[in-house]
Amino acid sequence: MMTMVNLVRGSVMKIHGLSRVSLCVPAVCGVRGLSSTSGPKVCIVGGGPAGFYTAQQLLKARQEASVDIYEKLPVPFGLVRFGVAPDHPEVKNVINTFTQTAQHERCSFHGNVNVGKDVTIDELRQAYHAVVLSYGAEGNRSMGIPGEDLAGVFSAKDFVGWYNGLPSNKELHPDLGCETAVILGQGNVALDVARILLAPLDMLKETDITQNALEALAGSKVRRVLIVGRRGPLQIACTIKELREMVNLPNTRADMLSDDFKGIAEALKDLPRPRKRLTELMMKAVKEKGDDKVEKCWGFRFFRSPVEVLAGADGKRATGIRLALNKLEGSGESVRAEPTGQLEDVGCGLIISSIGYKSIPIDPAVPFDPRKAIVPNEMGRVQDTAGLYCSGWVKRGPTGVIATTMNDSFDTARAIIQDMEAGKLDVSVSKPGAPAITALLQKRDVRTVLFPQWEKINAEEEKRGKSLGKPREKLLDVDKMLKIAWS
Repeated sequence: MMTMVNLVRGSVMKIHGLSRVSLCVPAVCGVRGLSSTSGPKVCIVGGGPAGFYTAQQLLKARQEASVDIYEKLPVPFGLVRFGVAPDHPEVKNVINTFTQTAQHERCSFHGNVNVGKDVTIDELRQAYHAVVLSYGAEGNRSMGIPGEDLAGVFSAKDFVGWYNGLPSNKELHPDLGCETAVILGQGNVALDVARILLAPLDMLKETDITQNALEALAGSKVRRVLIVGRRGPLQIACTIKELREMVNLPNTRADMLSDDFKGIAEALKDLPRPRKRLTELMMKAVKEKGDDKVEKCWGFRFFRSPVEVLAGADGKRATGIRLALNKLEGSGESVRAEPTGQLEDVGCGLIISSIGYKSIPIDPAVPFDPRKAIVPNEMGRVQDTAGLYCSGWVKRGPTGVIATTMNDSFDTARAIIQDMEAGKLDVSVSKPGAPAITALLQKRDVRTVLFPQWEKINAEEEKRGKSLGKPREKLLDVDKMLKIAWS
């Protein structure tokens, strides 16, 4: 990814003056994915949920529009493939809908294209009436504490990518030889990681978790997982579904601190129903505790913030974490954690930071707010840049579930349609679309993966999975993916 130079911290910056490249259209006929229909042409950058939902709505709303989706990897579906937990196959069913979109006669998928490197946003804007940025959040939020670069410390994004087969995380090799793991953050991703660390292998071996991860987990010595949050039980970020899965996880018990729940019972009556049910389930887990004979346990630790990762004697590997104890100030949604001055050391050999993903700049031509880590926009319309839009996490930040991204992406698609109808987007001018971009990529020795070629990769993964009793065994190497796609 390109990075922005001379970035002023906390400011929104836009760099102009990219050289204009003349786009020529080759005589391409009858090749799927290189349509040159006369209607509005929209380009979407990113083949994850935000990209596919935006495409779906555009195709539905404008019968003459064509949509091209460009994705950095040879494979589509983004976080549905690489972020959703392996034991949540029902959530991945949305891939069927995305496949229908990709196979639509007015839609095409172009994988193996790194926008910002292989082709610029400026070049895409010349070729299309509208360009939508839907490339998600590839970066990690830093904890900003001493020791976070020690061996044994991982971001949840990378750890999830490792067990879900993201090619860039295939060499992660986490050491699971310790007894205690600490997860910082209490959202759904944190609970996914805790569940994968403690789940019986029989639960996992029939999922699409990578075989590498399955073998590592088979030899894991992790028996205790603590899930740490800076505020209290009433502010926990996970949903009841994920909490219930932890409570019901076979051969594990909850290990909570009763002091963390003082005064919570009295506050229950005033809580909104979803928050009340979530809190009641936590309190039930505190009360019941579970079977002491069960060797694996998990628990929330509230009112604690990380201040330092503690190194072992060699100074290279994490052996613990120092936590600041907090008290809450304020009330309602604005309640905040303030340090009490007390510290607590927890011994652990695995630390996973689940404090959030963040988007990164894709191209100097695109405005970017480094403080919020989003593309500044108004209802999906990128600030001061006509014809450029955004959807998903790069639009609003890395929050919500897939349904949140769906609604957000539909909103962006509606904004594009409104601009077409109001004349803010001049769709009367002919644009070359995919043929022009394909010609540019060919000149740069960039070969794309179209959707039928992805289906070859898909078939190979399903074949490999079948021999292991799994729905698929994901390919971890991009070169192997490309070899199969182009065979």
